[in-house]
Amino acid sequence: MTAPSRPDDDDLFAPPEPPAHPAEPAPPVVPVVPALPASPFPPTLSSTPSGVPPRPAAEHAGPAVDHGEPTATALGTVRAPAAASARRRRPGTAAVVALALVAGAVGGFAGGRISDALDDGRPTDAALPTSGTGNAATGASAGAARPDGSVAALAADVLPSVVSIQVTGADGVSTGSGFVLREDGYILTNNHVVAPTGGKGSARVTFSDGRERDAKVVGRTADYDLAVIKVDEDGLEPLVLGDSDEVVVGDPVLAVGAPLGLDSTVTTGIVSALHRPVQAGDETGGATTAFIDAIQTDAAINPGNSGGPLIDADGEVVGINSAIAQPPGALAATGNIGLGFAIPSAQARHTAEQLIESGHATYPVIGALLDTSYAGEGVKVSDASRQGQAAVTPDGPADRAGIRPGDVILSVDGRPVTMSDALIVAIRARQPGDAVTLRVRTDGQERDVRVVLQERESE
Repeated sequence: MTAPSRPDDDDLFAPPEPPAHPAEPAPPVVPVVPALPASPFPPTLSSTPSGVPPRPAAEHAGPAVDHGEPTATALGTVRAPAAASARRRRPGTAAVVALALVAGAVGGFAGGRISDALDDGRPTDAALPTSGTGNAATGASAGAARPDGSVAALAADVLPSVVSIQVTGADGVSTGSGFVLREDGYILTNNHVVAPTGGKGSARVTFSDGRERDAKVVGRTADYDLAVIKVDEDGLEPLVLGDSDEVVVGDPVLAVGAPLGLDSTVTTGIVSALHRPVQAGDETGGATTAFIDAIQTDAAINPGNSGGPLIDADGEVVGINSAIAQPPGALAATGNIGLGFAIPSAQARHTAEQLIESGHATYPVIGALLDTSYAGEGVKVSDASRQGQAAVTPDGPADRAGIRPGDVILSVDGRPVTMSDALIVAIRARQPGDAVTLRVRTDGQERDVRVVLQERESE
């Protein structure tokens, strides 16, 4: 099932027109998370059930758009395979990589095999002699002190603030991850994790110590694939949202969550790349597509990790794990391949504040439609109206900056853009009211123009 497309917009974030040429096959890559609708960069998040590890169902991912770099899909809860949408490939660029969301569905064989081993009377590791009587969920055992700054010490500090989220909707139960944002019960996760509630379902949160609490959705936005939920409890230990703008390639990171229903799981890796354009679409969450300027990591991410934190060496959250890559043609996420994608904390902080304050979020626009059939250098502004909407919105930001239909945008604040998705995520990473410098070509002549981004309310 393909996610429905939103009505045409009058800005850079309007749904792309059907590609003029089918995408070439991508290299063999498999997303670590269940897939979302087939979009160029569909990020998918997966959540894990509370209590005994759930039996996650495989999700399906759609093809990613290629702007010269591999792209990813956010982790998301999807029950039916997403239809693939072909995207064009630029000459001389890397092959397209399909992405998938990683929200999990209760059901499947992985969690089942694990729980069966615990219940059928056969010997398990639990029966073996141990050197301490620690907490199995957090891995803390008596006398197991570790040096400050070690992975073990970071994990011990972070795990009590990471939760599993189980959501009941019209189509059944799905699971994901999240983390405490404020001590008074606010928790941050992915929109695709809670989308199955449709605003009418229920969510259940499980803490690392086994406590369970009902949660209500405070606000969510499919445009950024983020959501805030709240439990009726005070005195929680929140995680600190770090500065993702200070992250560099090679920084060590931890991914924390409940992959495949295995609560309180910690994996390690590094930041593999920055500014990966990720386009996420969620079949269960509605028509809106999220465009994310993602952090790429090789820390193992699997279905159920959706909404969990990506932690830096200081124990601060620098990203929200949301998607993984998968091999071309794969109908289901098969597990970690070292290509995971996270929403930067800078974006998450701003959006979470809006959701808590008003239940809604906003995003920036420049007021121009893009021609996705264009195959030349840069990104072309459409030279024709679409469904009654002007290619350049009269008196909009682009119009006031002197951008005209048919112009080609070459870069944003000095960063080259070669695909429409790359331009969209570069704009979405800013805030309404911010000014950006676009390098624009008109009739063979290049110039820099300053564009002040306009606000639009998220769906």
